Amino acid sequence: RAWSSRGRRIAPGATTGEPSRDSSPIDEPTHTQGDRRKGEMASKNVLRRIFSNAGSRLLQCAAPRPGKHSQLLTARGMAAASAGGKIQAAPMVYVAGEEMTRYTMDLILERWIKPHVDTSAWEFFDLRAKNRDDTEDQVLRDVISAGAQLKAIFKEPTITPTADQVKRLGLKKAWGSPNGAMRRGWNGITISRDTIHIEGVELGYKKPVFFERHAVGGEYSAGYKIVGKGKLTTTFVPEAGGEPIVVDDRKITDDLNAVVAYHNPLDNVAHLARIFFGRCLDAGIVPYVVTKKTVFKWQEPFWESMKTVFDTEYKQKFYDKGVMKPGSELVHLLSDAATMKLVVWTDGGFGMAAHNYDGDVLTDELAQVHKSPGFITSNLVGVDDNGTLIKEFEASHGTVTDMDEARLRGEETSLNPLGMVEGLIGAMNHAADVHGGSSAVHPWTGNLRAVIHKLFREGRGTRDLCGAGGLTTEQFIDAVAEEL
Repeated sequence: RAWSSRGRRIAPGATTGEPSRDSSPIDEPTHTQGDRRKGEMASKNVLRRIFSNAGSRLLQCAAPRPGKHSQLLTARGMAAASAGGKIQAAPMVYVAGEEMTRYTMDLILERWIKPHVDTSAWEFFDLRAKNRDDTEDQVLRDVISAGAQLKAIFKEPTITPTADQVKRLGLKKAWGSPNGAMRRGWNGITISRDTIHIEGVELGYKKPVFFERHAVGGEYSAGYKIVGKGKLTTTFVPEAGGEPIVVDDRKITDDLNAVVAYHNPLDNVAHLARIFFGRCLDAGIVPYVVTKKTVFKWQEPFWESMKTVFDTEYKQKFYDKGVMKPGSELVHLLSDAATMKLVVWTDGGFGMAAHNYDGDVLTDELAQVHKSPGFITSNLVGVDDNGTLIKEFEASHGTVTDMDEARLRGEETSLNPLGMVEGLIGAMNHAADVHGGSSAVHPWTGNLRAVIHKLFREGRGTRDLCGAGGLTTEQFIDAVAEEL
């Protein structure tokens, strides 16, 4: 199945979308997996043992306001949908990706969703790298525009093409991260990544663990050049006028150097804090703030903003609810200490908030300890100019290239789709909250989740949790479809 850049279903192999007239493409420097350095962790031997055990079972794949589309879900429309035997899904954006996750979600749409849900109000987009290339990234701009309008988005995993993939796919260039463009386009505040739990099934953490990752800034939007010997001056020019400010001035003596510049936006940290502390308070879990401010002095304002919001708006509420003892304070953790706490605190019941890159690294570790990226959610929270929340839901793992290659060779695969399905459920629920229809949508999505959990408890889940006797990708999808 393929979708056009503008949401219409199109025939396989066809291309649509016009080249952008915008001379400034939505782009940012490309970063491959190999570019991301996870950092050295304390007590490496302990981590090797724990991650080795977790890795053996690691997933082989690895207050909203009514929107302008609310009128689409009138009482008459809901009744008509019910009469047809399907629930009416609220308007939202569905972003299709590629490789193994695309294959699996196509099956899920056909077997789980379409027989029970009227998705005619959804807008579908094809965000494969080839379609981005064919449309000069117009499809990505269309996704961002539709998401800003509808406020609810589900996104399958996509790829940010490497140099090898550019050649293999015949692309004109290595397009930048779509995730980064979406975070900027939707005024991203935080990426919430939480553990998924199945009653009666032992995973990594006994109780929920919440994580807030600052959605903007840091290395992901960095500019860089490879240079030789010389002088490097970094200068800030105030928008309001005034004298330029020299941020840094240094002499470079090596023959080969990577020069990098980036910034951390701080205006929305207070909003991130309210989202984080509010979620922790509702769930009754203890919050922690993570930085490396002892070395990276520029991270101090992040901590100060988080602590100010906590002290003035939330401290007493945590005391009153009994989550924290009266007189106790919000705790700051250094990022290297946080790596060990994630390993040691397996009882769960805590939350962490961190900068963009630290949050990326630490949530990868969180997924390892909790058995699999398939048991971690990933939700982007942004806000429009009117203060209405924009929420994008996806899995925390990638497109699972190696498993897709095995599938194409005719080999059996066993992809755990729970992370993706939790994302789809989240998007459907948020869309219903924004546009109407929650009384029908929420019970149905709750039942879908219950069916999946039931099969895992019965040993009829995928092989990442159920071992060699677990079901294949297709068998698991069929089993859920039969239960539904």
